[in-house]
Amino acid sequence: MLLKVERALRLRGETEIPGDKSISHRALMLGALAEGESTVSGFLPSDDCLQTLKALRALGVKIEALDSTNLVVSGAGLRGFREPDDVLDAGNSGTTLRILSGILAGQGFFSVLTGDDSLRKRPMDRIILPLRKMGAEIWAREDKFAPLAFHGKNGKGATLKGISYTTPVPSAQVKSAILLAGLSASGQTTVTEEHLSRDHTERMLKFLGAEIKINGTTTAVSGAETPSGQKIDIPGDLSSAMFLIVGALIVPNSEILLKNVGLNPTRIGALKVLKEMGAQIEEENIEERSNEPRADIRVKSSELQALSIGKELVPQLIDELPVLAVAATQAQGKTEIRGAQELRVKESDRIAAVKKELGKLGADVTEFPDGFSISGPVPLKGSVCHSNQDHRIAMALAVAGLVAAGETTIEAAECITISFPGFEKILKSLIK
Repeated sequence: MLLKVERALRLRGETEIPGDKSISHRALMLGALAEGESTVSGFLPSDDCLQTLKALRALGVKIEALDSTNLVVSGAGLRGFREPDDVLDAGNSGTTLRILSGILAGQGFFSVLTGDDSLRKRPMDRIILPLRKMGAEIWAREDKFAPLAFHGKNGKGATLKGISYTTPVPSAQVKSAILLAGLSASGQTTVTEEHLSRDHTERMLKFLGAEIKINGTTTAVSGAETPSGQKIDIPGDLSSAMFLIVGALIVPNSEILLKNVGLNPTRIGALKVLKEMGAQIEEENIEERSNEPRADIRVKSSELQALSIGKELVPQLIDELPVLAVAATQAQGKTEIRGAQELRVKESDRIAAVKKELGKLGADVTEFPDGFSISGPVPLKGSVCHSNQDHRIAMALAVAGLVAAGETTIEAAECITISFPGFEKILKSLIK
């Protein structure tokens, strides 16, 4: 699919942002681990989240779709899953593969979890190593790539034991996999990070009544702590909203209002960075539901100033870095991002993709092993770019096209549905 974008005169209006992808995954998986029913509203029916839904159904979990965004999950409890008839397919979803591995590690049956071509190239040793330390039997291609095979013992679940583990790189997916495996382990499981990654799993476990202890960047759970089903209301996805936010900031004479957007403190790093760059961004109607804060976000076009982003902030804005790179092309001075080597093993090598694809539009990008620098402001010129089969690269290029002379064409843009179905329609509705 080709996505074509032309220079916009202004962005105006208000819109709802689709549900948070990270929370949607967790609502299904933690709802499945719980006892009793969980009603889920605001679910994101993206390709990634639907892979989680299919995998859980294949594991015997009853999930009733009232409509595309409202679901009822009948919890199976810690040991109520059944052996699947076939290989479980995570598609392009690293979240599905990594976090579901934490659940499968403690089950008493054989299962295999794989993904698409892109996902099978992404290393999974960061979950394999700690889960093996807990006693899980896991096999992998080259000992680190999917497919992953899990072999439960005696039909009653693997004999997992709690561990204390420090993650080499802060990752919410790795942390979540270990914590969910810890629910089926004997004793206590603790995970420590150098810098705090997203805490949606911890918040939802607490909301569902599981005993969880948090001390700084260390999180602990106890074995046999079964969550209880609840009503889970999912806010709009801030990572998706960021593409519209940056668009409104860099297109002159713009003002937009984004409704019901999640403002989890471990996710607002990109908002903080943009405000430090001089962005006019205001939060209105702030409230908290299902242990997740949210608000309406008003954005006005702004003159941006360059700054530096170091590794301590990266875990809180890793998914937003491609679109922050677009903002940097229009900021005064040189923006530098370091400590972001994690970008090399996302859906694409996002450092290389930013350099190559934004470069086609005329951006001044210098590539580093762990990040990049971008000098601005520079006039961009429309060109033919490629998504690299990466939804966030595709949307970042579309935002860049809003300020590029002529027409910008993004090839293989169908990948956008992985996280933001309806992106093109919503974006074009704001172009006035």
